[in-house]
Amino acid sequence: MRHGKKFNHLGRTASHRAALLSNMASSLILHKRIQTTVAKAKELRKYVEPMITKSKTDSTNNRRVVFSYLQNKDAIKELFSIVSEKVANRPGGYTRIIKLGNRLGDNAEMCFIELVDFNETMLAASAEKAGKTRRSRRGGAAKATEAAAPVAAAEQPSAEVIEEAPVAEVVAEEVAEVEAPAEVVVEETAPEVAEEEAPEAPATEESTEEKGEDA
Repeated sequence: MRHGKKFNHLGRTASHRAALLSNMASSLILHKRIQTTVAKAKELRKYVEPMITKSKTDSTNNRRVVFSYLQNKDAIKELFSIVSEKVANRPGGYTRIIKLGNRLGDNAEMCFIELVDFNETMLAASAEKAGKTRRSRRGGAAKATEAAAPVAAAEQPSAEVIEEAPVAEVVAEEVAEVEAPAEVVVEETAPEVAEEEAPEAPATEESTEEKGEDA
């Protein structure tokens, strides 16, 4: 009976299940990606990730504990020398499951399970995405405020025009004042010239009379 047993038995006995997961874990560590069913991949994830965490501390005890599960010297060497360096700064989530669709024979759901830090294509794509700037609503509000500022500035000159109207009138008055004296000067100069010319005529008449008397 399976009272309280929530994990997936995978249709196998305990020894068969342990051997299956051990072989799959060794293959995943050596090849970095394997193809299997989704059910097996989910169980393999729970099986292999604690071993990867142990590999971050390279000690004799941790090597012996992991070897008791894997029983593969090549997998132990790869795990503690190469994989542990790659995942040193990752706090968990060392594997990724990528679904592929259903298998033709028995319609089983298939997938890839891989080590996250060894997929260079995905790492490059995530780095490029992180490098791009992100637009937010705050930026849109700032742009709306900047767009509204020229409109307000365009409306502001109406007040300036109202203030400039009296200035135009003052300039017109000054021009009128400058032009008016010119006419007065012309009118004043004409009589002066007449007055200056008028006395000369009597002077000539008197001189002729005096000449007549002398004669």
